Amino acid sequence: MRTRKLGRNGPEVSALGLGCMGMSEFYGAAEETESIATLHRAIELGVTFLDTADIYGPYTNEALVGRAIVGRRDQVFLATKFGIVRDPDGGFRGVNGRPQYVREAIEGSLKRLNVETVDLYYLHRVDPQTPIEDTVGAMAELVREGKVRFLGLSEASPETLERACAVHPITALQSEYSLWTRDPETGGVLDACRRLGVGFVPYSPLGRGFLTGAIRSPDDFAPDDFRRNNPRFQGENFARNLKLVDEIQAMAGKKGVTSSQLALAWVLSRGDDVVPIPGTRRRSRLEENVGALDVRLTPDELARIDAAFPPDAAAGTRYPEASMRLVGG
Repeated sequence: MRTRKLGRNGPEVSALGLGCMGMSEFYGAAEETESIATLHRAIELGVTFLDTADIYGPYTNEALVGRAIVGRRDQVFLATKFGIVRDPDGGFRGVNGRPQYVREAIEGSLKRLNVETVDLYYLHRVDPQTPIEDTVGAMAELVREGKVRFLGLSEASPETLERACAVHPITALQSEYSLWTRDPETGGVLDACRRLGVGFVPYSPLGRGFLTGAIRSPDDFAPDDFRRNNPRFQGENFARNLKLVDEIQAMAGKKGVTSSQLALAWVLSRGDDVVPIPGTRRRSRLEENVGALDVRLTPDELARIDAAFPPDAAAGTRYPEASMRLVGG
């Protein structure tokens, strides 16, 4: 497994990570046995950068990951997130970045993960009611206490990132980034990360599974799959976006790789400071994704991909309106 440095002064992590959210929620029924087997297989393959969050499940995904890494803690680089608050039944309560909540949240995560230290601790969404300096200041205290090793932000604006870095080094910024979500390029996030020496971690690098080519109809989603409420997967947007998938499948076929591998190879080609975390709960998909590390795209291939997937290619916003208000804070 190749590695990449997470930020100018950060740690070495596997060049490809594993997003664990879908193992517990959002993409249909959970399959715990297969999910744990997938986590174990990831570690065997060297995919040791594991990403979870306190609210996934809600509040059960960390426990799942914790069970999977028993006896393997020293083999993984463990990232989790806090800041989005949900009720135990899943209801959304808001965003909380207040200093007192920072400490409350880390104690809960450490207990669920059954670890003494989290390697990378992200603020999941920026709290508009709390100065980022106050939130990051409280997070920095956790580093000094040994409960956290490195700090990160998720879906933060360049301005917020700069203010945060003035308080404490930020190792990674996580945002959605893929062939059909190129906002970090156009909004200045990637440029800010590079200027400030912050690593960039794309989540949903496969367009929430759409770029795999496996989804051909809204009926392919389970009744409780959150993509049913996502504008990109509805009505005319779905039909228009399906044509984009057909484009990537045609390109992948000519290359002799899968659509997933081509899409991931494109994200990996964006720079050595980019470490995508595709999510899956199946070993077969994990192994397919790892194969993307061996795909090399020529300048001509990259030009054709860019022509087919300009920054505004996807139809529809990437979240419903309420959720969109929480990104770029």
